[in-house]
Amino acid sequence: MPSIKDKIVFITGATSGIGEACARKFAARGSRLILLGRRRKRLKQLAAQLQDKYNALLHLVPLDVRDRKGVEQTIEALPVEWDAVDILINNAGLARGLAKLHEGDVDDWEEMIDTNVKGLLYVTRAVVPGMVERGHGTIINIGSIAGHEVYPQGNVYCATKHAVDAITKGLRMDLVDTPIRVSTIDPGLVNTEFSAVRFHGDEERARKVYEDLTPLSGDDIAETAVFIASRPAHVSINQVVITPTCQASATIVHRGKLR
Repeated sequence: MPSIKDKIVFITGATSGIGEACARKFAARGSRLILLGRRRKRLKQLAAQLQDKYNALLHLVPLDVRDRKGVEQTIEALPVEWDAVDILINNAGLARGLAKLHEGDVDDWEEMIDTNVKGLLYVTRAVVPGMVERGHGTIINIGSIAGHEVYPQGNVYCATKHAVDAITKGLRMDLVDTPIRVSTIDPGLVNTEFSAVRFHGDEERARKVYEDLTPLSGDDIAETAVFIASRPAHVSINQVVITPTCQASATIVHRGKLR
């Protein structure tokens, strides 16, 4: 299995959930990490933990992926020892609200579209040309089973994740004449801050999403990302759809003991 030690891994949305789990898993394997996240304090706390536990080499980017100019300027200005990104994990994303389309909050729509779609595009557009020039790289987009099906009141969120799926496939086609690999990991229920964010901080409502079942963890997704990134150069894991055993689709979930 090829080593990912000393490889430069750029992770967006690194301050919580899947992004934070990816940071920990790649740090444990000796990768060098560029961590991008909106919350400066949490970014510094995570960095301190990774340095203490793994002696990790880190470059921190306190930034929102929705800031197009900030993304462009930050990536263009990466120090020379950090500018040769080997692995890009486009993780930053969120859901806001759960409403019928004609009752939806337009501000929620804007935040989802600007983060899940445009933010992913901004980072990808800034990082991938360097990969092409150097002749190697792996891109892992964090999608969702919501990118494969639509569920009631999930309209705009599902649309953004369908967009991630289309962007991933299109990018793979555009890079087919290069050694660069393009993958997507599409999870079902993962117990992170996802539901609390969707419900605007309503922790009680968020807890009910995961009641009486065993959801995936951020570590489950991070381990999958490490697996994808560490395949031999001729192997591309194009897409991984991963759900808890108790979940058959976005809307079919068994709660209670499995027989």
